[in-house]
This record gives sequence, structure tokens and C-alpha cells, in this order.
Amino acid sequence: MAKKILIIEDEVALADAMKTGLSESGYEAEAAYDGEEGLAKAKSLLPDLILLDLMLPKKDGMTILKELREESPTAEIPVMILSQLSDTEKISEGVSLGVVGYLVKVDFSLAEVVERVKKVLGE
Repeated sequence: MAKKILIIEDEVALADAMKTGLSESGYEAEAAYDGEEGLAKAKSLLPDLILLDLMLPKKDGMTILKELREESPTAEIPVMILSQLSDTEKISEGVSLGVVGYLVKVDFSLAEVVERVKKVLGE
């Protein structure tokens, strides 16, 4: 069965490109375009990995990450942060909340996202 990846990203073109790339690589990829939708989908889908933007409408990424960690069904889901920021403070906060990786949006290719996902999921 294909592993489920949830992309929580408000830049629709980027989210959809990642969804397509991951789907073509054999993953079951879903996208959410704001924080509230993302948190709801995380709780209902219980994905194998979440790619999480930090700057989101309705609910920011760090708030989502904290809420995921507080509830037992979502507490152990691996989360990789996506951000425009190369903000060491946010990276440190994410690491303290157990993120498995960090991608600065301007610095990665779709192939790199797929490779990082495979690595995190042990494939």
C-alpha cells in the first residue's frame, strides 16, 4: 500500500507540483492550502509524513506542529518543514518539536523533495 504524504502549503502551484511529483513516485499525496484545512486533514488521513509550510493563512505551521504533537494519533507523524525562511530560531523550535527535516523552498528541486521523503520513510 502506498505511503500517504500530506503537503500543507498555501502556494497552490508549489503544493500541486509536489503532490504530482510524489504521486508519480508512487506515494498517495494530498494537499491542504491553509493551516486549518491542513490540521483537519492530518487528523483524518493520519499520513505517514507531513510536509509543512510555516507561513500559512488561518493557522501557522508552528501552531499546527504543536497541536499535532499534543494528540496521540498524530504525535508520532514525521514532519518536514517547508519554508521561505532560513530562520535558525524557527529551525531550532521545529527540531525541539521533533521535525525530521527542513527544506528552504527556494533551494530545492522536486527530485530532491522525493529523495528526502524516501529517506525519511526508510525507502
